[in-house]
Amino acid sequence: MVQDKAETLPGYATRWRALLFICISLMVVSLDNTILNVALPSISKTLGATASELQWIVDAYVLVFAALLLTVGGLGDRYGRKKSLQIGLVLFGIGSLGAGLSPNTNTLIATRAFLGIAGAAILPATLSIISATFPANERPRAIALWAAVFGLGVGVGPLIGGALLQHFEWNSVFFVNLPIIIIALIGGARTIADSKDEHAPKADIPGVLLSITGLFALVYAIIEAGQKGWTEQSVLVAFAIAFVLLGIFGWWEARNPDAMLPMHFFRNMSFTGANVALAFVNFSLFGGVFFLSQYLQTILGYSTLDAGIRTLPLALVLALVASRSAIVTSRIGTKYTVALGIAVAGAGLLFMATEFGLDTPYITIAIGEIILAIGMGLAVSPATNSIMAAVPVSKAGIGSAMNDTTRQLGGALGVAILGTFANSQYISGVSTLKQQIPLMPDAGMEAIKSSIQAAHFVANDPRAALFKDQILKTVDTAFVDGMTHAMMIGAIVMFAGALFALVFLPTVAKRMEEDSIPAAVGKPVTVSGD
Repeated sequence: MVQDKAETLPGYATRWRALLFICISLMVVSLDNTILNVALPSISKTLGATASELQWIVDAYVLVFAALLLTVGGLGDRYGRKKSLQIGLVLFGIGSLGAGLSPNTNTLIATRAFLGIAGAAILPATLSIISATFPANERPRAIALWAAVFGLGVGVGPLIGGALLQHFEWNSVFFVNLPIIIIALIGGARTIADSKDEHAPKADIPGVLLSITGLFALVYAIIEAGQKGWTEQSVLVAFAIAFVLLGIFGWWEARNPDAMLPMHFFRNMSFTGANVALAFVNFSLFGGVFFLSQYLQTILGYSTLDAGIRTLPLALVLALVASRSAIVTSRIGTKYTVALGIAVAGAGLLFMATEFGLDTPYITIAIGEIILAIGMGLAVSPATNSIMAAVPVSKAGIGSAMNDTTRQLGGALGVAILGTFANSQYISGVSTLKQQIPLMPDAGMEAIKSSIQAAHFVANDPRAALFKDQILKTVDTAFVDGMTHAMMIGAIVMFAGALFALVFLPTVAKRMEEDSIPAAVGKPVTVSGD
């Protein structure tokens, strides 16, 4: 393997200053993952959005973002990663302005989809620039800081959103992106050096089309399954289309000498194992955190801002541990750091599943958040570094995009699958209300079954005053039972992920150089570990 020569790396002299503006750029995307959620009630009230429209305001971004990551990451390798980052920031600014000025929900859904295009340009570029700029001995620390900032942005999103909504309208959660983008653009222009694959293959048009349509169908199927159920005809058709398209994509990429995603990457378990490990991590993290905000606000009665403040331990501890995870990795290796982190995160979910209830004191909630955050902080950075260390620097954009795609798919599956388990338990728990209160109208019962928020709205209706306490106790108990049941399943998945990392992930990340790959195209892809 050819060692990195520090003095020849693009932007080496300004690399740490560049990292500051890379992380500011990253903050825009990571904040957007959670800051919007706290504004949804206000959007519903102001724009008259239905529950389905609110869901698509969130999902339009995820759908486009995940579908385009591989394609846009490859374009960054071909035409320049700094260009991709700065174009993405400009587009994100335009999209944020358009979203904030949206006069109706259809416009807001469209601008959110546009933001997905911008996010797909920004996120892979941030990580691939780090890989191209930092020498191998500094790269784990730089990626650890990248992971810390991403985790911090996700964690403080509800807090910033809650604070903004205390004083401003719903559109402030989009306008807040604009000054951050301006700072990132100006600072990045002065400190970040451009880099690209100087020997980029010919454009892989079939690969691009197959990956976009296949990933779009897959993410759409996952989202719809979380909303409508896993046996709905539209869901099954979408999964079938995704399976066929992504199967053809894999077949084509294994035989195409100019593949956008070279299949030989998957021979290296530093790449494949870490991607699977990240899918496990995000499956449980996104699924668990999905319930936490609802639990704090609806069950325990905290305001939006207070709930955001009470998730700070999760964000701060995750950022702190992620920033120091490179030290742990240098002592015990990638395999054991990732496995330990996933296992600790699983223990955090297990603690939440067994200790959270209708009147849980905040100190208990904070302990659960901290355990989960320690595990996440330990696992994410070394797994990400393993992926980026496995691919040649010339393919850093596609490596970063694969890392981000894995995260998105794992997170979307976590919300959909764990949400389905929780919802099934919730509906089972509230179904007894019809027998308890025979006079309950069918419309009221359907509203109660639809969500815990709608159930509280029904309970607080003056016409239900006599049965308010009975309704609230039943629906809150059903929600908590469903939430803890889902968290228990998430914990089991995490422990399985830790075992997977121990078995398959190499102790030290191994890079597969381009010049070491056999020239024969179309041979079966084999997987090797340590």
